[in-house]
Amino acid sequence: MTMKLSAVRPIARVLSRELMITALLLLGVSFVVFIILFASPGDPFSVLFEGQLSTAETREGTREAMGASRAWYMQYLSWLAGMLTGNFGTSIRMGLPVLPEVLRVGFNTLLLTIGSLLLTLLIAVPIALYSAVRGTDKISWPLTMLSYILSALPVFWLGYIVIYFFTHKLGLFPLAFGFSSGGQKYRWLFQLLPILVLGVGNGTISEVIRFLRQEMGRVMAEDYIRTARAKGASVWKHSFKEGVLIPVTEIVASKIPFILGGAVIVEQVFNWPGMGRMAWQAAQDRDYPVIMGIAILAAILVRMGSLFQSVVYVFVNPRASKE
Repeated sequence: MTMKLSAVRPIARVLSRELMITALLLLGVSFVVFIILFASPGDPFSVLFEGQLSTAETREGTREAMGASRAWYMQYLSWLAGMLTGNFGTSIRMGLPVLPEVLRVGFNTLLLTIGSLLLTLLIAVPIALYSAVRGTDKISWPLTMLSYILSALPVFWLGYIVIYFFTHKLGLFPLAFGFSSGGQKYRWLFQLLPILVLGVGNGTISEVIRFLRQEMGRVMAEDYIRTARAKGASVWKHSFKEGVLIPVTEIVASKIPFILGGAVIVEQVFNWPGMGRMAWQAAQDRDYPVIMGIAILAAILVRMGSLFQSVVYVFVNPRASKE
């Protein structure tokens, strides 16, 4: 029991500290995004009444009902108080509560992001480990060069090439492709294509290979690895935590913001119903409550990666929780 508590206590200490930092970060993100939206030109109500014969009294009444006529700090405090109770406001364009809609599309973006990360690691980790152990040979060199070429491809270009191949060459999807294209028979395949494109074209494969190869090479040169090799013990078992687990979680956590940015492009190309498409539409409509909700959810996803990295590092080295 004592051993279990000694193993859990460092992780709990890190979690409590990271959660406090996360709360402050979300507060700062919400304030900065709100100020930017408030100071940006344009009026969301002009988009709302576009094409309608509305009077000035109708417009002013709508603004008054939605609290837009108050001072900016009162609007922010009102939104912040609602957010703390789970109320992110109501979409100006759709007239629906923001939180359920953002969570719905956020799940799709999370699926796309996690799937692409797993695919990236599935490609990059074996190449990096092989290169670290065998060095540059006739197998590792072409694979490494191929990874650099794939990382240099623009993700939108790769997406259109994949769509062209499956639409015109294989004839699996109609020209008006979308999330449910191809019917039930090929729907799973179409949902897999965005994950494939983002996993290959997010520009992370080459960085994972380079970073992991350097870290694994450094660990393999350590004295305790040489001792383990001399004793006939498993070198992989002794080098896994420091040579693979920590470097992978570190670079994945640092690349989550870039992969989320790539997900915005992929969602537009494949009509994937995620946060990227909703954010793009909300920006076009100046739907400020939706933009605020998406900004908070995106910040939470980024912090989840950093939190996971901290937990893994403390799990490997419990003394780091006191640093």
